[in-house]
Amino acid sequence: MKHRIMAGGALSLLLTASPGMAEPARPGGAAAALTATLSDGTEIARLPVPEGGEWCVLWRHSVQGFEVADCYENRGGRMVLMRSHQPDFAAGLGHIPGRGRQASDGDGGYWITGIEEPVPGDAYVLRAGSMAVDHRLSAGGATVSLSERAARARIRIALEPAT
Repeated sequence: MKHRIMAGGALSLLLTASPGMAEPARPGGAAAALTATLSDGTEIARLPVPEGGEWCVLWRHSVQGFEVADCYENRGGRMVLMRSHQPDFAAGLGHIPGRGRQASDGDGGYWITGIEEPVPGDAYVLRAGSMAVDHRLSAGGATVSLSERAARARIRIALEPAT
């Protein structure tokens, strides 16, 4: 198995994938739920995400304090990273050439769009930062602070079929 660690300020994601293995589309991949679960199985957040619906993981950069956003889409029941907003070229941030397109946000920062990167297993692990960082999930007009509920804890964020 290939392990890949991506870091951005206080954000740490662990993605696991098998090289060359595409995952099949989920049947009836319309309705799904974005869940945040602690290592002991305790669910600390559940947000509905319809087919084509988007959500973002938001946090404040641990050094500069500005808000960063990684935004995903429910595409056929699969978690797909679509875009990222980064207000500055601060530590741990930046565009990786060949992974989406970088464009100005018109306010001194930039968007990376067209990333179109499926998340292996439709889940990843995030270690939530303190309230100074305030990792949050935002979907459908609702925002849940993971840092408020489980600062410094290991949290599995997953897109799961609606039950």
